[in-house]
Amino acid sequence: MKQPGTLLTAIDTETVLSGGAFVHLDGALHGAFRTTDFASAVRLLDRVTEAADAMNHHPDVRLGYGRVGFRLSSHDAGGVTDRDLRLALRIQDLADTQGADRAPERPTRYDVAIDCTNAAAIRPFWRVGLGYVEVDSEGEVELVHPLGEGPRLWFQTMDIARTERNRIHLDVYVPAGDAESRVQDIISAGGELLTDEHAPDWWVLADAEGNELCVCTTAY
Repeated sequence: MKQPGTLLTAIDTETVLSGGAFVHLDGALHGAFRTTDFASAVRLLDRVTEAADAMNHHPDVRLGYGRVGFRLSSHDAGGVTDRDLRLALRIQDLADTQGADRAPERPTRYDVAIDCTNAAAIRPFWRVGLGYVEVDSEGEVELVHPLGEGPRLWFQTMDIARTERNRIHLDVYVPAGDAESRVQDIISAGGELLTDEHAPDWWVLADAEGNELCVCTTAY
């Protein structure tokens, strides 16, 4: 048993969350529910608000007509802890009680990777052009939207400039349990699996003209 406040990985939470709306991706628990109308979505949010206040731990919320979504993360710890897991299970109970269904959409994160020989020389161009800001990611400088919108931009340094393929590719991060089915769906849609040597962390695929897409998971 991990101590309270200890960071939990996707492996730690997978069994506990199985069968419910919440999944673990990119350092947070994500869950979304469908209700019959806007008022019922607000009622569910009201119940969750009461539970969150009682636990002194609060989710990020997205509310719409017949839909309410939650993102849970312990910002002081930098990821998912037992507090998030307990709140996710409580939200699931409240949703079940009110007859809310799991929303069909699953969380994803999109990154754009640029192959380069000198990241520092080209990074200002992309930062200014996109209106992004620099962030430190495990010792590497990446670019993100200041409001957390849009894809993250990262730079893959090459010793020799790559000319035999496109130098920009996309990464899509999906929950670990969805990754293999996403890869198979891509292949069924005409994609080619270039390599799975790094699976289950990531798979490299390409379209019919060689443009690459990496399907990725996160362990935290």
